[in-house]
Amino acid sequence: MEVLVLAADKPSLEYAARGVELYRQRIRGFGKVELRYVRGGSSMEVSERLLRASEKSYRVAVDERGKNMSTRELAGVWQGWQLRSLRRVAFMIGAADGHSEELRAASDLVISFGRHTMQHELALVVLMEQIYRVHTLLAGLPYHRD
Repeated sequence: MEVLVLAADKPSLEYAARGVELYRQRIRGFGKVELRYVRGGSSMEVSERLLRASEKSYRVAVDERGKNMSTRELAGVWQGWQLRSLRRVAFMIGAADGHSEELRAASDLVISFGRHTMQHELALVVLMEQIYRVHTLLAGLPYHRD
């Protein structure tokens, strides 16, 4: 299964850029995860770019209005994708103003990292860490602790 992570603009904050790169490197050992950035802009403009970039993918929007699930629950969903032989899953992180209603409606799954609002560059770091954590959990490695 190919994993595509789509985000608005490259991180400009140093901690976010370093965090994204750290987890991108760690994920490499588990398979292909492509990280791609779309040009920023308004919520509507970024959402349109994310939808175009995620065509023919199972779409997962990361949004504060989404379903809040534990890492183990996300790992279970991930296993379901593998069992269904999904070809590509695209995770989408919006810009500062979040996703449009149209993007949320066009998504196959909308997940949240909590009910609080999170800066989009931080959300990208959290997403990359969770992808790494799910991989280690499914591989039986000791990174994840309950």
